[in-house]
Amino acid sequence: MAAALVLRTWSRAAGQLICVRYFQTCGNVHVLKPKYVCFFGYPPFKYSHPYQWLKTTAALQGQIVQFKLSDIGEGIREVTVKEWYVKEGDTVSQFDSICEVQSDKASVTITSRYDGVIKKLYYNLDDTAYVGKPLVDIETEALKDSEEDVVETPAVSHDEHTHQEIKGQKTLATPAVRRLAMENNIKLSEVIGSGKDGRILKEDILNYLEKQTGAILPPSPKAEIMPPPPKPKDRTIPIPISKPPVFIGKDRTEPVKGFHKAMVKTMSAALKIPHFGYCDEVDLTELVKLREELKPIAFARGIKLSFMPFFLKAASLGLLQFPILNASVDENCQNITYKASHNIGIAMDTEQGLIVPNVKNVQIRSIFEIATELNRLQKLGSAGQLSTNDLIGGTFTLSNIGSIGGTYAKPVILPPEVAIGALGTIKALPRFNEKGEVCKAQIMNVEKGERKPVLLNVYYAPRTMLNSVCLSLHNSTSQKQLKVATRFSDISPDRPGHL
Repeated sequence: MAAALVLRTWSRAAGQLICVRYFQTCGNVHVLKPKYVCFFGYPPFKYSHPYQWLKTTAALQGQIVQFKLSDIGEGIREVTVKEWYVKEGDTVSQFDSICEVQSDKASVTITSRYDGVIKKLYYNLDDTAYVGKPLVDIETEALKDSEEDVVETPAVSHDEHTHQEIKGQKTLATPAVRRLAMENNIKLSEVIGSGKDGRILKEDILNYLEKQTGAILPPSPKAEIMPPPPKPKDRTIPIPISKPPVFIGKDRTEPVKGFHKAMVKTMSAALKIPHFGYCDEVDLTELVKLREELKPIAFARGIKLSFMPFFLKAASLGLLQFPILNASVDENCQNITYKASHNIGIAMDTEQGLIVPNVKNVQIRSIFEIATELNRLQKLGSAGQLSTNDLIGGTFTLSNIGSIGGTYAKPVILPPEVAIGALGTIKALPRFNEKGEVCKAQIMNVEKGERKPVLLNVYYAPRTMLNSVCLSLHNSTSQKQLKVATRFSDISPDRPGHL
């Protein structure tokens, strides 16, 4: 007896599965509108009439609609497709985001006007889309009379678990609403429709279910109208416009005075001078070694030894060979005065502004004496306590832009002087030695500015002077010159090789 019962149950389930597979293969079961569910323990698909089957199938197949790009305003006729939010085969509802397009004025998100399935995308990313042309194809759900409603005809069921509708009564509802009612075993005849002509809406099903069970049914996955999906995470969210910050600061005016006023006046006059510039590089590899040897000696005597004392002394040696560069000219450029002393100025950037004190008589000073005087001027300049004597009487000027990391400069002549030099930073660069081998060299760029009308041999003097400076710097590495450089006396102008 038990075996017969098991066999009967298995046969019934197998037959129903065959029914389902048949409809899936031949009729595409999801486009049919079954009257009852076909599953284990339930009867197979039933229709009141074959005509009803055909009518339902035609109604649910829908139609293909070309969704065209509408006018987005401001006379824009074409846009660029920047991002697709859907792909072919995706299901969309009204107001779902389709894509984002960008014109020459703004970015706009295009939303769907239909419920259906995306069948075709007409553009790729960064393609140009035109207003009035198709954007996508959408296979819509029921739109016409045959697609709007399905009128149930009376049917008699022999299963005790199904519901019967009142004979002869027309129940108006969309396929989505009928599916929702079927999933929850609700008879449409028991639901009062609130739509036009008593049409049953989705809200009517939800209200009916809430009254019966006391619970709110979660939204159907196939809702008729859905809000736009959340925007992709990688999309840039526009920053909300806020009020600009209010700045309450006020301009202030201060008089130009002191060193700053004098320098402004001097530099303004310097712009009237026709300049000639010349640039070259100097190999300071040996000088770098010499300074490292002299630093302990200078430190023992309380002297801070930088490269600047060497540059001042080398410039003085060049001025001995070319006294025209250590001269001054009157305002009308009628007379040239050759200066006997080498009072070399050093441009300093202080809190009071740019100042140019000078080291007097560089031609008779040793390296350590120059370093001592230079330390004094730098200390007084930082404190704003330089005397008038420290600032007047200059005959030639050096500007050390290397101290601020500069490599090249265009120095401006300080009148009534006729020349100025600028020194760049020292850099380790590859160079060839005398044997043609690549070696590490300490290179510094040197720029020189001259007053052109005064210097008749202007194209010859700068190069020769720089060669003289380089030769002086290179010769300073000999042991004899090293001993002389550390002395504080016995230095005379007729011994130009002494540092």
